[in-house]
Amino acid sequence: QAQLMESGGDSVQAGGSLRLSCVASRYPSSNVCMGWFRQAPGKEPEGVAAIYLRDRGDIVYYGDSWKGRFTVSHDHTNTMFLQMDSLKPEDSGMYVCAAKIDAPCSVNLPHRFTTWGQGTQVTVSS
Repeated sequence: QAQLMESGGDSVQAGGSLRLSCVASRYPSSNVCMGWFRQAPGKEPEGVAAIYLRDRGDIVYYGDSWKGRFTVSHDHTNTMFLQMDSLKPEDSGMYVCAAKIDAPCSVNLPHRFTTWGQGTQVTVSS
């Protein structure tokens, strides 16, 4: 059974940086879409970033609130990263990674992702 495990969440001050990791077990490293979502209790997941892993080159996608400050990447073995820079208090929340096989790959389609991790908490203080 495929599994995802996040790490790297922490408490930081505004303007700081964090790097989140998501390790995938029993998941292929090509033709896979992996994403980062922010999940608040009782609310729909917010799409932060996604990366479509392809042999001919990856494609990345970002939610508007995080574009230009966050960078998603993958090491093409089993780990996806989210580099979070210029953090703001409103970035706080539970960040969860998710994965699905093949297209479509979009931060706006959380319900198309089939595997989800447990999440890692990010807290940004002013």
